[in-house]
Amino acid sequence: MVEARPEEAYLSRPWLRKYDEGVPSDIEVPDKPLYSILLESAEAFPERDAIIFYGRHVKYRELLESARRFARFLREQGVDRGDVVGLILPNSPQFAIAFYGALMAGATVSPMNVLYSPREIRHQLSDNKAKVLVALDLFKDKVVAGVPDSVERIVWTGVQDYLPGLKALLYRIAKRPPKPPSGGRHVSFKEALEYEPIGQPVSVNPREDLAALMYTGGTTGTPKGAMLTHRNLLSNVLQIDAWFKRGVRGEDVFIGVLPWFHIYGLTAVLNSGIHKAATIIAYARPNIEEIMRDIEKYKATVFHGVPTLYRMIINHPKVNKFNLRSLEVCISGAEPLPKAVAEQFMKLTGAKLREGYGLTETSPVTHVNPILGEPRYGSIGLPVPSTYAAVADPEKPELLPRGEVGELVISGPQVMKGYHNRPEENEKVFFECCGRRWLRTGDIAYMDEDGYFYIVDRKKDMIKYKGYSVYPREIEEVLYQHPCVREAAVIGVPHPEYNEIPKAFIALKDDCKDKAATSEGQEQLKKEILEFLRARLAPYKVPKEVEIRDELPKSAVGKILRRVLREEEAKKRSTA
Repeated sequence: MVEARPEEAYLSRPWLRKYDEGVPSDIEVPDKPLYSILLESAEAFPERDAIIFYGRHVKYRELLESARRFARFLREQGVDRGDVVGLILPNSPQFAIAFYGALMAGATVSPMNVLYSPREIRHQLSDNKAKVLVALDLFKDKVVAGVPDSVERIVWTGVQDYLPGLKALLYRIAKRPPKPPSGGRHVSFKEALEYEPIGQPVSVNPREDLAALMYTGGTTGTPKGAMLTHRNLLSNVLQIDAWFKRGVRGEDVFIGVLPWFHIYGLTAVLNSGIHKAATIIAYARPNIEEIMRDIEKYKATVFHGVPTLYRMIINHPKVNKFNLRSLEVCISGAEPLPKAVAEQFMKLTGAKLREGYGLTETSPVTHVNPILGEPRYGSIGLPVPSTYAAVADPEKPELLPRGEVGELVISGPQVMKGYHNRPEENEKVFFECCGRRWLRTGDIAYMDEDGYFYIVDRKKDMIKYKGYSVYPREIEEVLYQHPCVREAAVIGVPHPEYNEIPKAFIALKDDCKDKAATSEGQEQLKKEILEFLRARLAPYKVPKEVEIRDELPKSAVGKILRRVLREEEAKKRSTA
C-alpha cells in the first residue's frame, strides 16, 4: 500500500466534515473596495444606529455623509490613491469616519496603538510615510513630540466632540482635555467635516491596493507593516459572516470593546458590524460594569473579546445584577481560552462562546470552533471557508504528516500581500508548496484526524529545559484550574546550569488574596500551587519558581504579554 503524501492530509480539507450545516466550503469575494460595506448598509438602513458612543447615536446616513466629507477634505489636502493616513484614536465615531473616509479618498489607513510612546509614533509614521495623521487631543504631548516633519497635516479631535451635550460638558470639566495646536499643518476634525461630501469615491484595485497597513511584531518582534489589501479585509469579513450565519442584516448589536486600532477589533467588530448593518456600542475606554449595563440596555447579541475580558465579567462582583442573556455569539481570540472560563461564561449568559485564532498578517481570522457544532477545548477550531491550513517543517518548505507537531502555516484570500519595505522578512515568512503560497505564523501546532488545529505554543515562547521542550500554554491551562488563580503566564528564565527554567507568574482571585497577605501566607500558597501542578504535570514541566503579582502585563486588547515578563526578568537578573 502506497502511503499518502503529507500534503494530502491538509489539501483534502478534512475539517469540512465538521462545519456547521449551511457553512460553505468556500466564499465568493467580489472585486469591490472595502468601503462598499458602508455604502451598502447606509443605503439599506439609513436611519439605523451605526454607532452608539456614550449615549450619542450616529446613524448610518450620518456616518456615511461624514466619511464622504472627510474624504473630500483629504483630497483637498493632496492625499492621492495609495497615500497613507495615520490614526491614533480610541474606538469612537471619529475613528470610523476617518477610516472609511480615507478609504473613499483612495488612501491606505495605518492605525496605531493609543499607548504608543513618541518614539513608537515616529517609527510608524516615518516607516509608512503618512501624509496625514488624525489624533486625539489627550495624546497631544506625545504626538507633538513624536510626529515627523513628513506628516503634512495633523487633524485633532476629542472624545467630547461626539458626546451628548451634558456628557460633553462634564467630560471637559473632569478630564480638562488639552487644547491642541492650531494653524500651519494643524486642523480640527470639525473643520475637516465642513467640506462638501465627495461625489464618487476614488476607484481602487481591490486585489492590489492597500486598505490598511497594520503594524505587528510578526515572527521576529521588530515592528513592521502588514500590507492588507481591500480584498484581504473584505474576504475576512465575508468569511466571518459565513461562519456565524447571522441571518438578516440590520438586527445585530455588537459590543465594540476591542480596540479598532488592532486588527481583531478592526475586522471582527468595526468592519463586520458595518457589513451586517449592526449597531456597534463603542467604548473609548472599557469599563466592565458599563459594558454589562449596555449589554442589558441595548440587548447586545455579538461580543468579540479576549479571555481577560471574559474572566473580568464572570468575576465581577456585580455580574448577577445585569441580564446578559441577550448575547448569542461570543468569540475569544488573541490567547488561549481556558475551558473553565468558557463554561462559566456560557452558563452565565446562555451564549455560545468559542475560541478562534488569527494574526495581523491574515486580516486576522483563520480558525474558529464551530458555533453550533462541536467545540473542542484547547483547540483553535477549524479553518474558516476558503482557508487552507497545514503544519510545516519550521526550517524547510515542507508540510509534515497529520498529527506531527510543526509550524502552523496558512493559505487563503485573507493572507497579506507582504510586509511593507521588508523583502528579507517576506522571504522568511512565505514559501511555495503543493501549488499554494503559504504564510508561516510562528506558532507551533498540530492537526487532529478531524481537522481541528491545536496551538502548542509560539516558537519563541518554547522553553528548553534539560533537553525537554516545555510549552508554557500547557502549564498555564493547568494553573487556571487552580481555584485561586485569576491570571497566569509561564516563561523561561535564564539558569546557569540548565540554560533556562520555567517560571510561573500568577494573579489571584479576590477571595484568595487574604491567603497571600503575609510573606508566610504567600510562600504557603506558592507551595500549594506547585503541589497542584506536580499532581497534573510531568516533573520537567513543573515551574521551578512562582511569583505572585497584583496584575500581569497586558497588551491593548488584554492579551497577557510574556515578552514583557521576559524583559523584566532579564533586567532583574542582569543587575543582580
